[in-house]
Amino acid sequence: MKIVIPATKDIVRGNSLIVSEKAIAQTHIINHFLTDIANVCLFFVRFIKQSFTPNHEFKEFFKQCFQIGYKSLPLISVTGTIMGLVLTIQSRPVLANFGAESLLPGMVAVSLIREMGPVITGLICAGKIASSMGAELGSMKVTEQIEAMEVSSTNPMKFLVVTRVWAAVLMIPLLVLYADGLGILGSWAGANLKGDVTFSLFFAQAFSHIDFYDLIPAVIKSFFFGAVIGLVGCYKGYNAGRGTESVGIAANSAVVIASLLVLIVDVIAVQITDMIG
Repeated sequence: MKIVIPATKDIVRGNSLIVSEKAIAQTHIINHFLTDIANVCLFFVRFIKQSFTPNHEFKEFFKQCFQIGYKSLPLISVTGTIMGLVLTIQSRPVLANFGAESLLPGMVAVSLIREMGPVITGLICAGKIASSMGAELGSMKVTEQIEAMEVSSTNPMKFLVVTRVWAAVLMIPLLVLYADGLGILGSWAGANLKGDVTFSLFFAQAFSHIDFYDLIPAVIKSFFFGAVIGLVGCYKGYNAGRGTESVGIAANSAVVIASLLVLIVDVIAVQITDMIG
């Protein structure tokens, strides 16, 4: 058997080829990432520009408010009630060990209003609303309905994107407040599983620990949650590919990115609230 030892130049040349392929792959990833950022910025600028130009689509806006707000009520109702119920059941034994069961309504109310209510509702809406926007606009992109709107002198950016984003900005804070109220109601039901607390006493104790400083930051950041969810869902659907597979990709990526951005916005809002406070 004859063993052939490659020359040193061939080895160096092979290593350099591997390094160059890795460099090309990394450069492609960086270019793709920067291109996405640029496209998002251009999309946001177009959205802002179209939002403040005349001839607004109020009929489509109210339709989207109905789709986003009213049709999300069953899911938000179940989620909000379970939040308060579970938080009460989990927290009551700990407070009972310290003889502080009277603090339970206030603790649950503050936890729901300041953090749990907005974040969990935002994540639920990211899964439901962003995916539906991405799938709907993605299917319109695949079937060339968006191009048909442009040909027929209809502004698809104003009709499809502006109405959906502003509807999400308006309705998600209302859904958050609705979830907070049901969460406190669920907490009262949880407190009565192993006790006997009247409705009026429980709510008096709950709201005695809440002030506007707890409510205002939560409402403000929920507006940003709605903006993030609407923009991501519309961007992914509006810029979907041509194949039918791209509809599922747009819906899936819209959910993932919107959920991640909701958490990032929440972290930033908490830091700002902490600095102001």
